[in-house]
Amino acid sequence: MKEYIKDKNFYVGLALLGFFTLFAKYISLLDSVENLGFSFLIVAILIGMIFTNILKIKISSNFDNSFAFATKTLLRIAIVFYGFRLTFNEIFQLGWQAFIVAIIVVCSTFILGYFIGIKVLKLDKEITILTSVGSAICGAAAILATEAVLKNKAYKSSVAVSTVVLFGTFAMFLYPYLYSIDFLNLLPNEMAIYIGGTLHEVAHVVGASNSISNETIENNAVVVKMIRVMLIAPFLVLLMLFLVKTSTNKQKSKITIPWFAIFFIGVAFFNSFNFVPKTIVDNINEIDTFCLAMAMMALGIKTNFKTFFEVGIKPIVLATILFIWLSVGGFFLIKFIV
Repeated sequence: MKEYIKDKNFYVGLALLGFFTLFAKYISLLDSVENLGFSFLIVAILIGMIFTNILKIKISSNFDNSFAFATKTLLRIAIVFYGFRLTFNEIFQLGWQAFIVAIIVVCSTFILGYFIGIKVLKLDKEITILTSVGSAICGAAAILATEAVLKNKAYKSSVAVSTVVLFGTFAMFLYPYLYSIDFLNLLPNEMAIYIGGTLHEVAHVVGASNSISNETIENNAVVVKMIRVMLIAPFLVLLMLFLVKTSTNKQKSKITIPWFAIFFIGVAFFNSFNFVPKTIVDNINEIDTFCLAMAMMALGIKTNFKTFFEVGIKPIVLATILFIWLSVGGFFLIKFIV
């Protein structure tokens, strides 16, 4: 952090990144974009990639420290304050069934994705983990949090985010349609758990539940999704232990607990007591979302389409399998448990 403070270009680069992110915010608020279910975070990374790869906008290397700060330090701080979106009270009120469904969905989706990606598709390990966690937990935010642990190259996170955009958006339109024609045959509370327990992004959950126009579904679906978001903390700790255990590089085999994941749970616990007025919490969440979007923007700008396309179709194949598991397997899981 000290080297950033002494670097004048750091502040200029951060301001530039903030300006680009403001532009992404404006785009995300357009009706046509909102109707597609693209969240602010998704729009930010897409615009970042467009700037670099399509518009060919060159960012000076003098600003590398700014982008490194955004994708590392700023990202970790934003993940901590993401906890203000959660309260344990809402989770407990929903019942143990929703909690069990969320745990099973997260664990089974990641384990299935890791096994198929590594053993069957022979896919890059980091892309496999990022794609699996994006499907299992909370889309782009989970991918960003996991990237902070893996410290992978930017394009790998971008590949994973693209799968969230593709399948999460498709499911956001598919679920309400299947519910409207009574194909799913789920009660409102069951449908809420189904949406919150299997859709990728929080924005996708909000979009799908709002399309159905049922108060029970609208309220409970987001809470179930938040349970999955909460699981990012223990997941990252377990992932770190797993990576250390399976590492063949002794120099990289030290256990480093992701502090931001622990503080994330601490903030959620603090928020459960309602010490902070709701208006202030709403403002914190707005600022926090902007910080996450800055990290996504930096990630997109650092992504080179050439390396992106070199990965091939395997990540899409993996994401397709996980989508089928979430939509079909999740349905039967809810019928069995709820």
